[in-house]
Amino acid sequence: MWKTIIIDDEQLARQRIKRLLAQYDEVDVVAEAENGAEGLELIQLHQPDLIFLDIEMPILNGFEMLAKLSNPPKVVFTTAYDQYAIKAFEEGSIDYLLKPIETERLDKTIKKLKQTALSAPQLPIEELIRQIQGKKTIKTLTVKLGDKILLIKLEDIVHVQAEDKYVFLHTSDGKKHLTDYTLAVLEEKLPEEFLRIHRSEMINTDYIKEIRKGFNGALIFVLNTANETRVTSSRSNSEALRLRFGI
Repeated sequence: MWKTIIIDDEQLARQRIKRLLAQYDEVDVVAEAENGAEGLELIQLHQPDLIFLDIEMPILNGFEMLAKLSNPPKVVFTTAYDQYAIKAFEEGSIDYLLKPIETERLDKTIKKLKQTALSAPQLPIEELIRQIQGKKTIKTLTVKLGDKILLIKLEDIVHVQAEDKYVFLHTSDGKKHLTDYTLAVLEEKLPEEFLRIHRSEMINTDYIKEIRKGFNGALIFVLNTANETRVTSSRSNSEALRLRFGI
């Protein structure tokens, strides 16, 4: 049985979560807190396996509270964050429940917790906060050209390629622009249309014309350019790419 604490500044929200959790034999709600400071005290007192944690709370918000724990329990957030933040939760081992909490969604969370050990490592707090803040919406990237700075529209970037220590933006007009960004930074900065398929290649999925099977399970992406640029995935990424594109 999982010792569980509910931490939420809304009494009705706490009551709803507790009522919904009552149907699961695995969950034993041992305490409730109405803010992060009280939550810290109860966690130290009860040493729970699991907490259901609101984010926006008085005194200490959810992130601030977690940052004060050296060994936090498994966390399920109850949040009203947008879809991008939700995606960040789904990609990590920490789950979320979008308010108002629905029985079907809670059931999925409990099943996920059963499938993954409660002791499984979670995202570091700093990494979680970075993901929750999300990617800022950008429309251009800057590149230097002599004494000028060009603004390259994201919609014009077909693919991004790393060559030795340099990274180039390949645009739809057939030009190649040197950028100061690394591929790792661009992967964080660019929207989800840009997909890392190889350690040295990132493509704009809006330009994919066709996908072909390559050697040793790799995939070849034919891009919609004048010369039908072909970019090959790494073998290690191929399975995830097949799932992504349903092939």
